[in-house]
Amino acid sequence: MSHLETTLAALEAEHPGVIQEKIEFRGETTIVVAPDSVKAVLAFLKDTPELDYNFLADLAAVDYSPAEPRFAVSYIPYSMRYNTRFRVKTFAADSYEPELETVSDIYLSANWQEREAYDMMGINFVGHPDMRRILMPADWEGHPHRKDYPLGYEEVQFSFNRRDVDKRKNYAKRS
Repeated sequence: MSHLETTLAALEAEHPGVIQEKIEFRGETTIVVAPDSVKAVLAFLKDTPELDYNFLADLAAVDYSPAEPRFAVSYIPYSMRYNTRFRVKTFAADSYEPELETVSDIYLSANWQEREAYDMMGINFVGHPDMRRILMPADWEGHPHRKDYPLGYEEVQFSFNRRDVDKRKNYAKRS
């Protein structure tokens, strides 16, 4: 039995019914759990010595608009001792102001990763010690990785259209 199989069996034994769906794709395993179970699942993975998932390798948010639920967050816990990783995925319920509970008190690396998900996607992590923008300026409005965020456009300047682009550019005036 592989360490991943042991992990999933232990997780199901400790939290029966927590795994809503198990997805195998190209050699990677993803389990889907309810939003209110994520913190308990990740704490169990980290605090169980036989499993030893001691590092949160990644936390990423996805916008599935127009599907509902719209936002998903994936956590990738990693066991350095067993060289095992898999994805724990959950969906935030609210489409406009999605919220999940922070896991930064379990995995310290989640601190900046949750701030990035907040900054780019607008997912608020309740209980986070420093929930503020990390990539965009503090006064920026909106969340640039959302599918409904307006796209900007600037024509690329080449030798054949240099004069046309120069006419439209707002260059600084020389004094």
